[in-house]
Amino acid sequence: MKGRRMDLSKVKDREALKARREPYWHRIRPGCFIGYRPSAKGGAGTWIARSYDEQTNGYKLKALGDFGDQPSRERFATAKTEAEAYATRIESGGELKVETVEQACRKYAESRAEAEARFRRYVYPDAIAKVKLAKLRRHHLTAWRERLQSTPALVSRRKEGEAATRPRAAASINRDMTVLRAALNRVLAPGTPDTEAAWQEALRPIRNADRQRTLYLDRTQRKALLAALPADAEPFFRAMCLLPLRPGAVASLTAGNFDKRTSELSIGRDKSGKPRRILLPPVAANLFAEQAKGKLPAAPLFMRANGAAWEKNSWKLPIAAAAKAANLPAGVTAYTLRHSTITDLATGDLSLLTIAQISDTSVEMIERHYGHLIRTAATEALAGLAL
Repeated sequence: MKGRRMDLSKVKDREALKARREPYWHRIRPGCFIGYRPSAKGGAGTWIARSYDEQTNGYKLKALGDFGDQPSRERFATAKTEAEAYATRIESGGELKVETVEQACRKYAESRAEAEARFRRYVYPDAIAKVKLAKLRRHHLTAWRERLQSTPALVSRRKEGEAATRPRAAASINRDMTVLRAALNRVLAPGTPDTEAAWQEALRPIRNADRQRTLYLDRTQRKALLAALPADAEPFFRAMCLLPLRPGAVASLTAGNFDKRTSELSIGRDKSGKPRRILLPPVAANLFAEQAKGKLPAAPLFMRANGAAWEKNSWKLPIAAAAKAANLPAGVTAYTLRHSTITDLATGDLSLLTIAQISDTSVEMIERHYGHLIRTAATEALAGLAL
């Protein structure tokens, strides 16, 4: 049974596999395999690429991750694409030749987790991925942009029936275009304006797409929200009420990321892709210490009831239900908690730079979205100096 090749393309068959150390292998073609290792804790299993290297007369392996940000039915296709790309690199001597749009994106995303996730969804499976950089023209990217804009955004994934979707927001389109433009800027010079060579013009952002964040929950409302949450979800959302972190960053934390001795938290997976360490205040440190108790370093710091880590499609429903039960305004999401926490910081004594560093964003973004609050707080402070 060990090392036996099989078909991993069916979700039902994968879920029936027993957890073990040796991956189950699916052969794509001679010398190129996908491996799958089921999770012993019931979460998403991990994928591995295996490719034969003629230079060393042996196989090389690469961990691909669990692709937990994608529906189960799409993970095999993503793993297959990743494994084939890895095999191509090994067969060509291990160096990735940046000749196509896909290769430029892969090179750019090597240390940028969020960019890689966006490329997996909207670039690698698209026809644009195979276009040679030397032949890339404005009309290629215009067509890609049109396809992106027509792709509905997923609201929630259901086990049965059709998935709920909504039209893609202009801000989301801008974010997807920004990472592609950044990847291409690394390897291509801007083309002459108003010509087909001006590839960059097709990726101009939609103006006024980033609406100012206005939905704010005060401390009383946040307490009501936490009280209405299920027991397994409450610690996860409480963390966002205490720290201005993105939901994805909190979800990716492991028990080993928190040092109880120094109350320091290491954050490795966030928008910038750059790891950082922050010193937690006592209340937050107590929460994190409680969540880390008895867990192995690699275990999710915040677990769902089934032992799996939180991800976008599992945290949407509980916060929506809790917001409704607590009679909070419509539109409350996990990001509302981040915004509310940053708002509180912006009206306090922290500098713009400190807020930006803790939140993993730029001073420009803090000024753009929260500058009016900072100015109001400063005005009130100055008024207090009146004799």
